Amino acid sequence: MAGNNHKSGPPGMSRAGGSVPCVITGELKGKIDRVWDAFWSGGISNPLEVIEQITYLLFIRRLDERQTIAEKKALLTGTIEDAVYLTSQYDLRWSRFTNLGPDEMFRTVSDHVFPFLRQLGDQFGGGRSTYGEHMKDARFTIPTPALLSRVVDMLDDIPMEKRDTNGDLYEYLLSKIASAGVNGQFRTPRHIIQLMVDLMAPQPGDEICDPACGTAGFLVAASEYIREHHPSALTDATQRAHFHKSMFHGYDFDSTMLRIGSMNMLLHGIEAPDIRYRDSLSEGASGDAGAYSLVLANPPFAGSLDYESVAKDLQRTVKTKKTELLFLALFLKLLKPGGRAAVIVPDGVLFGSSNAHKSLRKMLIEDQKLDAVVKLPSGVFRPYAGVSTAILIFTRTDSGGTDDVWFYDVRADGFSLDDKRNAIDANDLGDVRSRWSARTTTERDRARTEQSFCVPKSDIIAQGYDLSLNRYREVLHDDAEHRPPLEIIADIELLEAEIAAGLADLKAMLR
Repeated sequence: MAGNNHKSGPPGMSRAGGSVPCVITGELKGKIDRVWDAFWSGGISNPLEVIEQITYLLFIRRLDERQTIAEKKALLTGTIEDAVYLTSQYDLRWSRFTNLGPDEMFRTVSDHVFPFLRQLGDQFGGGRSTYGEHMKDARFTIPTPALLSRVVDMLDDIPMEKRDTNGDLYEYLLSKIASAGVNGQFRTPRHIIQLMVDLMAPQPGDEICDPACGTAGFLVAASEYIREHHPSALTDATQRAHFHKSMFHGYDFDSTMLRIGSMNMLLHGIEAPDIRYRDSLSEGASGDAGAYSLVLANPPFAGSLDYESVAKDLQRTVKTKKTELLFLALFLKLLKPGGRAAVIVPDGVLFGSSNAHKSLRKMLIEDQKLDAVVKLPSGVFRPYAGVSTAILIFTRTDSGGTDDVWFYDVRADGFSLDDKRNAIDANDLGDVRSRWSARTTTERDRARTEQSFCVPKSDIIAQGYDLSLNRYREVLHDDAEHRPPLEIIADIELLEAEIAAGLADLKAMLR
């Protein structure tokens, strides 16, 4: 299940987690919808391919804007720094080829612009991972000049200098991914991502990682949280450099997701995030051990892996082939001491009876600091999957520290729990936020009959490190007054006498 790759969450969630209209207008949404329909009628029916083609074009436009900025600076300095295009390549710029007729534009983009994209290498973005690097296998699959012309016209109308509009436009596109991906991955709903980010409250000095980043939903939400709650991170030169170049880290082994996730970050105003190709459970992640202060993730947890392909240090931590347990071990490995994590796991992690399940839960409670288990409704990932999940929140300490574990039973997330997922009034997420901040004070006094409560570490140990909420919930039964047994027996005897008399009358009638 899960992974914030392919499951469409409701668009237009505010940073506080409630529903708000998208910044993009109904008119722009209509244009996107019409272009989307044109792709389908033109023979491109895979929504990921549609978004990928739009992503390429957005990137090409961004390159032209970068060149324009460099040219304006050159008016003052006399030289163009970080030029994207040579003078001989100016015909490949967005501002040039978009003025061509449909047929000529199609030939230019197909025969020249996309080959140019593929050879960019690490020219754009700089650092360990670049947008240009993710374009090295770019394929142009828009089938007709007419469709290309329509898409270009739509993108040309978007004011790209407005970060909110750019971000909402791309989120609206991503919301159209309505099909499951491979390896049990689905795009995490935006309001669940926002809840997890709000509970973790990222700080300007954090190094934030999502080892199964997909479309980069968690990283985008974390960046927006920093912008809103810590505006100085964008005004102080040192913090601004950290924000744009070294705060956000994401891995994925799907090159399409890397392109889409990178563009999502770019359109949300992150200049050079570290978005890299990596199978997170392989040996490749070893170099990042202890590198991050915050992990936010919804990793894929469908099926098992080839045990031989799993990193040896993860095997030493937990002997299993189950993806969900290996990812938990990976999160602990990636966190630096004092680092914290909020991650989605299937319910089986909470109560699974295998040695691997039990040892990992024991490790979280005894060796690290388990902070909370937030049980999510089973319909959160509908219509794509009905599996029950929970958010695990923990801190790496390497020296224990678990005291009371806070449990919350989310029964409503603001949307119907059927396949339609229509907006409804019932919503516990605001209460989750407010009670989270009180988990070490007043929440400790809450009875276990309530929707949230704390459980001492000793009680969890006594239950064999079981973390299922129902193991600790107390159910109140209404007191019932029962009549005296002899009185009940007397009534039964009376009923039997009436039945016997009725049978006797029936026999007499039949003679």
